[in-house]
Amino acid sequence: MSITDFNHLRAREWGMAALVLLFSFLLVFGSRTWRLESGSAISPEADTVLLIHETIGLEELVELMDAHGFRFNPDELRWASGILGWRRFNQGRYVFREPVGYPDFFSKLALGLQDPMLLRIPPGATKEALKERIAVQMQFETYELAAAMRDTSLLNRYGIEAHQLYGRILPDSYEVFWTSTPQRLLERLLSEFDSRVAEPYAGRMEELGRTVDEITTLASIIEWEARFDDEKPAISGLYWNRLNRRWRLQADPTVNYAKGERSRLVFADYRIDHPYNTYRIHGLPPGPITNPSLASIRSALFPEDHNYMYMVATPDGRHAFSRTYAEHRRKSREWTDWLREQRRIRVEMEREDALREEAGGSGQ
Repeated sequence: MSITDFNHLRAREWGMAALVLLFSFLLVFGSRTWRLESGSAISPEADTVLLIHETIGLEELVELMDAHGFRFNPDELRWASGILGWRRFNQGRYVFREPVGYPDFFSKLALGLQDPMLLRIPPGATKEALKERIAVQMQFETYELAAAMRDTSLLNRYGIEAHQLYGRILPDSYEVFWTSTPQRLLERLLSEFDSRVAEPYAGRMEELGRTVDEITTLASIIEWEARFDDEKPAISGLYWNRLNRRWRLQADPTVNYAKGERSRLVFADYRIDHPYNTYRIHGLPPGPITNPSLASIRSALFPEDHNYMYMVATPDGRHAFSRTYAEHRRKSREWTDWLREQRRIRVEMEREDALREEAGGSGQ
């Protein structure tokens, strides 16, 4: 073989090698480019909620995704992050329901394009329970919400005092962002109250000669007392009858509030010296004892027209109403007899259970 032929052979070999390398490069580059533009590079579990508590980097994101069950290629994710230039990811609540590509995934987290959530506020909660119930759904802590509820700049803006704010937190589901501050959330809740209660019912309150906060205070007592919405107007009518006759309100829920717990009351409880105990004070207590529902507020505004002055609980969770004290005492005895019978049955069942356990133990 001549030198010329040898050189031609080597040139062909180098050419083939170059073609192979070029083909391999194009194959890898094309594959990576296709993956980069693919809309299914990252696959979440169904309705995966990704909570980022503070701004994080790529490696922290990889760990978080792995912990939440995302299916993805970590090395490819790192490569895509470098190509696209997204390396820092903002705090927020992000929901992923279907496969997503790298550009959409990274930009959503890096730009903080979080998804709203439904904040659920229950009716009839104690002050502490309400704060905890709200905070556990949000990014902020309970103590931060408590501080915001005492913020005089916020309270002055709405012309209320701290103890009145409680009655203006309407139970409902609110679409909010998880990262909302306590102040911003309270502004939203107070605005909702104004638009749904204070403004539309201003005329009715003027007609009754009562302020917004007097109505929410009465509504809060109705909320605590009534288990069923259809009974609330009747309970409201009874309380209004007592107020109009300048009787003491004598509402058991206010005693529970003064006592600091929801439990069966005994005679000594009614003598607790407390500004909210309506067995000792005249008129309404200084503020709401719970956060009333819209149904309770409407019942306070539009009470049932009747002559009832007394009520007592019944076994089905409702109330028996009376016009006279004599009638009330008779119905109260029926309730007391039922409670006594329930205690007797419970004691008897406990005794039988103890005997069975004793017999089972002696037989071993």
